[in-house]
Amino acid sequence: MKARQFTGLLAAAALLAGCSLSPHPAAAGRVTAHRTAGTPVPGLATALAGLGRADRSRPYYLSLGDSLAQGIQPGLTGSDRPTNQGYPDQLAAMLRSRIPGLRLVKLGCSGETTSTMIRGGTCRYPAGSQLAQAAEFLSKERGSVALVTIDIGANDPNSCVIGQPVSTIFSCLSTRVTQTERNISAIMSKLRSAAGPDVLIVGMTYYVPELGLWQSSSTGKEAAIMTEGFAAGVNQLLVKRYHHYGAKVADVFTAFKSMNFGHRSAVPPNVSAICRLTWMCAAKPRGPNEHANEAGYHLIARTFWHAITGG
Repeated sequence: MKARQFTGLLAAAALLAGCSLSPHPAAAGRVTAHRTAGTPVPGLATALAGLGRADRSRPYYLSLGDSLAQGIQPGLTGSDRPTNQGYPDQLAAMLRSRIPGLRLVKLGCSGETTSTMIRGGTCRYPAGSQLAQAAEFLSKERGSVALVTIDIGANDPNSCVIGQPVSTIFSCLSTRVTQTERNISAIMSKLRSAAGPDVLIVGMTYYVPELGLWQSSSTGKEAAIMTEGFAAGVNQLLVKRYHHYGAKVADVFTAFKSMNFGHRSAVPPNVSAICRLTWMCAAKPRGPNEHANEAGYHLIARTFWHAITGG
């Protein structure tokens, strides 16, 4: 994600809320129920068993993705900055109770899309792109990587919306959703090939920062409802692709209560959660900002922990 580009996803939701990707809100909670048949998902014990004997004492955890993978938060002046409070940092600390000596390597890039992750252009990497750098690392350290996490795709709609004429937005978004799914497949295929079958990979579904617009106006309420439906559909695509390549899923969408509008009360549970766990409802200059705060990153880390350990 990239700060203050939530308007891109907002416009995407408004245009695509009626398309096939947008399930009825009541169906949004079924994100975790979807499961694609195929390669069995390795658990933590399997991942540890796959570590080379010589490298078990100092295994790696590789974190990939966009700004969330770097723990980005707004500073006192509102400018985004990386922190050591992100979910990879907190998850690594949790995992060291099970995997002593675990080393965290963060390759995430603020503003990264599925396309730039493949071809590069947003952040600089010696190998040319985040995906190429990750594949190189996984190949070089094969046998000593215990875990790979990834969050990617939230920034993909932005270039269709921000600064573009309205006449081109819908056709661009329709194409972009298909391309995003293809890119996720390409990314996961390369990661799985480089990592091998026994490395535990966990992908993430996204929370819905636009829910923070609920309290702004009646239009904001409508936008929140439409965006949640669009996000539920896109998250289902992510789950399908991650499972296809033998990855587990950290269902952050559900952990943030994203589908729970309650009885459309003054402040629904999902809106309250977004305001509590992100900077979307914060006063200027730090808000509105779509990034998680420390508590939000902690919940994301706990959601990954649950996906990895089942507890």
